[in-house]
Amino acid sequence: MANEAVLVFETEKPIPMTCADGATIEKGALLTMTDPFTVITSAADNTVFAGIAAEEKISGDGKVKIPVYRRGIFKLVVDAGDTTTFGQDCVVRAANAIGLYDTLDDEKGLVVGQALETGAAGETVLVDVGA
Repeated sequence: MANEAVLVFETEKPIPMTCADGATIEKGALLTMTDPFTVITSAADNTVFAGIAAEEKISGDGKVKIPVYRRGIFKLVVDAGDTTTFGQDCVVRAANAIGLYDTLDDEKGLVVGQALETGAAGETVLVDVGA
């Protein structure tokens, strides 16, 4: 998988969340939440951020739970054509890529966390996920 999130500092243990048995989820994937308390791989802008996959989930393996980091400090990739600015909130922009947040994204539950570094498109930056 390209652009997977890399855990730098574990500030909280991952929690189990529901996923489909047929889902394939890579370790380090940015996840989006669906109802009820279910995660899928996030691949688009404007999705509700659920967390980051703590381990791989293989399609058809019989598992319907996956550990998910909801908090921690991670290295994340900045989306093509976007940026991050130190101290600003960031959101999912594409599959495993982040960018600066737009007005009201926090009210919609879209915020991934706070950028701890400024970065340009394609660079990796530290993000305080869940902050």
